[in-house]
Amino acid sequence: MSVSTELGPFQPGTGRPPPYLAGREEEQSLFRSHFEALRRGRSAPAEILLHGPRGNGKTALLAWAEREAESDDGLEARWLTGSGVPAPEALVQRLRLSSLFDRLSADSISFGGVGVSLRRGEGYPPLEEALEARAKARPLLVLLDEAHTLEPKVGQWLLNAAQIAGRRAPFLLVLAGTPDLRARLSEMGASFWNRAKKLRVGRLDGTAAAEAIRRPLADDGITIEAEALERMVRESHGYPFFVQLWGQAVWRRVRGSAAGAGTVTTAVVEDAVGEFEAERNDYYIDRYRELKKRELLPAARAVAAAFRDGSRLGDAAFERAIAGSGGGPGVSEAAEALEHLGFVWQAGGTPSWEPGIPSLMDYIVEHAPPAGEGGGAGG
Repeated sequence: MSVSTELGPFQPGTGRPPPYLAGREEEQSLFRSHFEALRRGRSAPAEILLHGPRGNGKTALLAWAEREAESDDGLEARWLTGSGVPAPEALVQRLRLSSLFDRLSADSISFGGVGVSLRRGEGYPPLEEALEARAKARPLLVLLDEAHTLEPKVGQWLLNAAQIAGRRAPFLLVLAGTPDLRARLSEMGASFWNRAKKLRVGRLDGTAAAEAIRRPLADDGITIEAEALERMVRESHGYPFFVQLWGQAVWRRVRGSAAGAGTVTTAVVEDAVGEFEAERNDYYIDRYRELKKRELLPAARAVAAAFRDGSRLGDAAFERAIAGSGGGPGVSEAAEALEHLGFVWQAGGTPSWEPGIPSLMDYIVEHAPPAGEGGGAGG
């Protein structure tokens, strides 16, 4: 059945779930098992933590989870962003608990069968009790995107309350953020993430990237030649944002052709490559400026050059590359910043690094000034 719309099935950068969430079967299975526990009135097996570089589909995966949870009236899902809750009061409002607290005139109230003590004069109300009460009335899922931007005070309050409520009621907290999210949670004094289910959300393998393009096109009655698909997969590097850019570019050409052809050929891909590269380079210049503003171009260029000998760098080689870059912040500060920006990240359980986007590293090597040629403080 055709799924064609004016915009098409591919909408890169919107944060909406793609028409086919390729390569995330393990994550989807985990979410479904946790949702089943909540529907049965049980505590979730563990909190879920998604971390990885930008553009790899963390927000899209959260949006899929929200839609999946709310497909059954038995669950309620609430979406938050770290920057959207700058203070505890905002957190209470976003979770729709403000009406409860605003109505209070005594020291405690019964909510959903649970007594909630406010302990007036001792700071903020016990959020864990309110969350527990609400989750017992209806199983509750809280999805917190951009969790790395949480104010430490708010983060500590929410994370500790969520851990307690999750042990007592059908409540689940899901956090998503940049590769350094785990370190930032530790800074908030939240130790729960050591027991949480941690999912690294990175680039797709070749098979998943191909299916992410092929299946939405097929659902819209469009076929694709093997050679054309192979080129799009290769040039996307499995980066989900670029996969969606490719899909959008070829869909527009097939649907907008005068002949109304229903096949993506190598000629169609060749015609679309200009649009794809323009969008990709527009994304790259933003990353370039971001690195330059933080005085990270020398370190980024040195690290990118070091990666040319392989797909991974050990800790020592990574730090040597930064130390020899000749400008910018110190080694530790630069390493932390490059990880936060997703330029590099530790995708596995070993202390080694891999590129966030390999082709971005090629772009930096090509355009960033070499050390000693204006690539120091800001390039």
